[in-house]
Amino acid sequence: MNSNAQSLKEFLGQADRVALVEVAATKGSTPREAGAFMLVSASAIFGTIGGGQLEYMAIDKARQLISPLEGEMAAKRPEGVLSGGTIRAPSTAAATPPGGFAATLPSRGREARIEADEVCATLDVPLGPEIGQCCGGRVEVLIRPVDAALERELIAKAEAEEAHLPHVYVFGGGHVGQALAASLALLPIHAVVVETRADALEGMPETVETRLTPMPEAVVREAPDGSAFAILTHDHALDFLIVAEALKRDDAAYVGMIGSKTKKATFKNWFLKSAEGSEAEFNRLVSPIGGNAVKDKRPQVIAALAAAEIMTALVSHAAKASAPSQKAMAG
Repeated sequence: MNSNAQSLKEFLGQADRVALVEVAATKGSTPREAGAFMLVSASAIFGTIGGGQLEYMAIDKARQLISPLEGEMAAKRPEGVLSGGTIRAPSTAAATPPGGFAATLPSRGREARIEADEVCATLDVPLGPEIGQCCGGRVEVLIRPVDAALERELIAKAEAEEAHLPHVYVFGGGHVGQALAASLALLPIHAVVVETRADALEGMPETVETRLTPMPEAVVREAPDGSAFAILTHDHALDFLIVAEALKRDDAAYVGMIGSKTKKATFKNWFLKSAEGSEAEFNRLVSPIGGNAVKDKRPQVIAALAAAEIMTALVSHAAKASAPSQKAMAG
């Protein structure tokens, strides 16, 4: 399993010089929130601050800071043109700090500024039509070279965030399980595919954990609080056992089972009569996963709908969990 923290380590280890580009402050509508960041080397990037012209400007300035050659090339370019085709107005000498650099973009009274010295740079940019973006807000971006201390800080932060990612357990590695794993691999979660068949775990995305076990229902008991469970094995009886175990977890963010109305009705009858389940517990079951608004049973479509459904449930659960502590702080 390859994690985001591991990918970050590899990026930092492969580049000689790297700049951190971080959203320091925002106002109004912006592509990313304060704290979002990306890393820029001479030939690659890691992460994003939202794309568009703002990101191109930031990448260009970051490469000028970390690469003397890039800086020399930038100085030789015709005035008004940054690398990658980004347009820049002529520098305003009077606004340039001693030993630094400044640029001002025409913006109908809302100036975009770039200020920099030899160590770091700050971009203050309105996201309007003047730079080809129409978000309407304003973003302040801080750019600084990554030294050993900052590298350790970034890795530690990534590992800490990774340790607190919500867990999503997919029981079943069939066609829908494979498609759902591929969809979940793109999200900020810790995805785990659980199977009783070794061959069904082959070809899973490298960022998805796999577990081979003869008792998948036991995995439910060991899951962290706030986990989500998507049950879609090759065996209906096994589905029922796993779902029953998951519904006992009143801290679960989501419990979903693939299937038809008939399967759900059959499960309900068994759950209430033979598994000592309650109506309240059964009512927490989402089935079919992904809803039934879209009449398309292709695995990739079911997976896309289910991934959105699961992510929505995780965000809602996290908000409810944090509400009491926020009220306590307010009080």
